[in-house]
Amino acid sequence: MLCGAGELLALDNRYKDSTLSGLGGLLQSSSYLTGLSGGGWLVGTLVLNDWISVADILEPKSGIWNLEDLIFNPAGLNVVRNVIYYNALSDALDRKEEFGFPTSLTDVWGRALSLQFFNEDSHPRGGENLTWSGIKELDSYKNHSMPYPILIANGRNPNTIIINENSTVYEISPNELGSWDPSLHSFVNIAYMGSELEGGKPVNDECISHFDNAGFMMGTLSSLFNQGLLRLPGTDLNWALKRIIEMILKPLLKNEVDIAVHKPNPFYKTDFGNLELILNDSSLHLVDGGEDQQNVPLYPLIQRERNVDVIFGFDNSADTEQNWPNGTSFVHTFLRQFAKQGRGTPFPYIPSTQDFLRGGLNERPVFFGCDAKNLSDLVAFHDSGWKATDVPLVVYMPNSPHSHNSNFSTYKMSYDEEDARNIIQNGFEVSSRGNYTNDREWPTCVGCAIIRRQQERLDEEQSKECKRCFERYCWTGDIKDTPQLSIGDVISGAATRTTSGGTSNTARTSSSKSTTVAGTSQNSGTSSETGSSSSGSSSSKGTGNVMLLDFAGTLALVLGTLSLL
Repeated sequence: MLCGAGELLALDNRYKDSTLSGLGGLLQSSSYLTGLSGGGWLVGTLVLNDWISVADILEPKSGIWNLEDLIFNPAGLNVVRNVIYYNALSDALDRKEEFGFPTSLTDVWGRALSLQFFNEDSHPRGGENLTWSGIKELDSYKNHSMPYPILIANGRNPNTIIINENSTVYEISPNELGSWDPSLHSFVNIAYMGSELEGGKPVNDECISHFDNAGFMMGTLSSLFNQGLLRLPGTDLNWALKRIIEMILKPLLKNEVDIAVHKPNPFYKTDFGNLELILNDSSLHLVDGGEDQQNVPLYPLIQRERNVDVIFGFDNSADTEQNWPNGTSFVHTFLRQFAKQGRGTPFPYIPSTQDFLRGGLNERPVFFGCDAKNLSDLVAFHDSGWKATDVPLVVYMPNSPHSHNSNFSTYKMSYDEEDARNIIQNGFEVSSRGNYTNDREWPTCVGCAIIRRQQERLDEEQSKECKRCFERYCWTGDIKDTPQLSIGDVISGAATRTTSGGTSNTARTSSSKSTTVAGTSQNSGTSSETGSSSSGSSSSKGTGNVMLLDFAGTLALVLGTLSLL
């Protein structure tokens, strides 16, 4: 979250230093902003606080991100205030159960997050009545000043294992919740998720709203941290707090505490998808969006319907022993396109994690898919009507040390003000290439990446400056340099390597690559997006102008992380 905050701050024209340096405005020009796990907390914080800037959050009066005290011990040594805090969590659970909805550890986690991320003055009781669909009522959404926000969760039923090749990737947007994947292939109006549906139709006259509680949604996409709740009784908290915590948690303890239970299942008995584990279960089971190893939420942005030209993917994963990224997430997204669940979603060639490390690609920006003509075989494999110029150029932005080390543990849950500001400063320098000390031409190179696809469509030659940038930042490998695949696999279409079908009910469904088609909404027949971007719209057709350049295209920013970083 904190690394991502700095990375976005460097692109925000509301912050003077960003504008003066040349990248300010990139955030405002973006059509989409996606996040999962800790990155989802950042997206949620910014969006639900009416598109507040990171600079404003850092002001003491904001009342947001008090990270010095543990989220589980927010009042520090003030036992009375902590008791009140936990009683409020317990009351929220009781009210949900009174309405007949089951609760899980994610409910506790979500309420705790809300109390951290939302100002008490603007969102009383920690945003208790704040909903994800309520984003559509915010001024910043209505006037298109925010990118269209999408959070990511994975589907995982109890007693099953998910990997990048068999996971169902769920999108949580202000309009809908659902998945493009063939296992589900449908969306539902998120505002009415609490209503009981069967076959996509109401089973009674009751219409339930507010099930899409903002805290519950952000808790769902970061349910990995539920484990932190279980450790509390063994910490040095006050004995009275421990007793209260044990009373709250005991009824919620289950074998698989990372699963958020959403009941009723809005996709129950629908016939759009093919995975019976989802369609025949009265409950929908969702987990942390990074559990399938796709820690950077790229997948929503490689759907053809969105027509995204360029993606900036900020990788704040803790992949190595030293808690730095090594490209694992990008590798998993690349490989997923060859499985049943991902086929139809071309993604540029990516090197192995070993080559990421050997080449130092995890320490600096890298452009993937620089020349669309080199992606022709990849597009032919998918056989889904794509053109090579439809495949987005992807800019990899890894967390790396500049002014400060920002490689803290995933489970570090408190930061003093100095550490927090240092991490944000380092994130700023990740985006700005060390405040442009590493490359004075970096803003130019960013512009070159943004306009590349439209240049190729128009058969326009690159400028000398852009050619120089691409020589510096482009990875020029092809299929022979990628992990686990060969040219023959792609050309012959033999790269499916399926060991069990997507409809398998076994504990491990290992279908090795998958198909994605246009999502079918149970409400409207399409995945509707009427949100943001500086161009005045952020529709799934992706027609927004980027920055002040002469080429139309759609730009997206991606925040992935498994920690507060």
